Amino acid sequence: MGRQRHTPTTPLADTDPAEDRRFVTALARGLTVLRSFGPSDRWLAHQELARRTGLPQATVSRLTFTLTSLGYLRHRAATGEYALSPAVLSLGFSVLSNFQVGRIARPFMETLAEHTQAAISLGVRHGTSVVYVAHCRSTARLILGLDVGTRLPFAETAMGRAIWCATPPGMRALIAGRLQAENAALWPVREAGLRRAEADHAERGCVTSESEWESEIAAIGVGIDLGDGREPLALTVGGPASRLQGALLHENFGPALVRSGREIVAAIQAAAWED
Repeated sequence: MGRQRHTPTTPLADTDPAEDRRFVTALARGLTVLRSFGPSDRWLAHQELARRTGLPQATVSRLTFTLTSLGYLRHRAATGEYALSPAVLSLGFSVLSNFQVGRIARPFMETLAEHTQAAISLGVRHGTSVVYVAHCRSTARLILGLDVGTRLPFAETAMGRAIWCATPPGMRALIAGRLQAENAALWPVREAGLRRAEADHAERGCVTSESEWESEIAAIGVGIDLGDGREPLALTVGGPASRLQGALLHENFGPALVRSGREIVAAIQAAAWED
């Protein structure tokens, strides 16, 4: 006898979805691991994940390895604990505008936008890309048309370089390995750009990308490191390369950006925001 089909006389609520041949058990278990993190949880041990999900520890090991490899979990090898990565935001770009850190940062971003008459963006890393979680525009006519959910390359952009400079060495090595595996031929150029960013950050506290991602676009960025183990974000000022250059970019916008970054960090810490 064939499998029963769902019809108007067989409500979905009266059936067990796991019995349907279309149900992917491995996917369901992976999502169960992600859902096991509560609002007040930051790092959870492997054993705690197994307890909360009710899954065998061997299964949890395979799932956490996969989710970490894909960038949805962070792993702290020294303690064997896991934490959600900002990459989970990529699963629902439609809600990114409500991301709490973006709400906290927005007043500072708006002030910076009016000062620079440019586009101000806040972003996180996802794999070898960066994703906008907050964005605001000035009243200037010539500004970037990017918005929340926009995905940009990591190594070529000011946002990616700022995150790189605020990232611990161990994670840098992991990111470098992924970039090299992604495009071995392009890696030497990308690596050189990241090394220049490190030197600029050490000297001025911010990094730039001037006509390196797109020839007509320039941007300057600063890392947002909350100092508690969470993966850093980045704040950037971007706009036409014909305007964002020279002293205006480096001596005016740069210091203003660094100050805004510090103000955002202080505001987030004061609000006790948790990822």
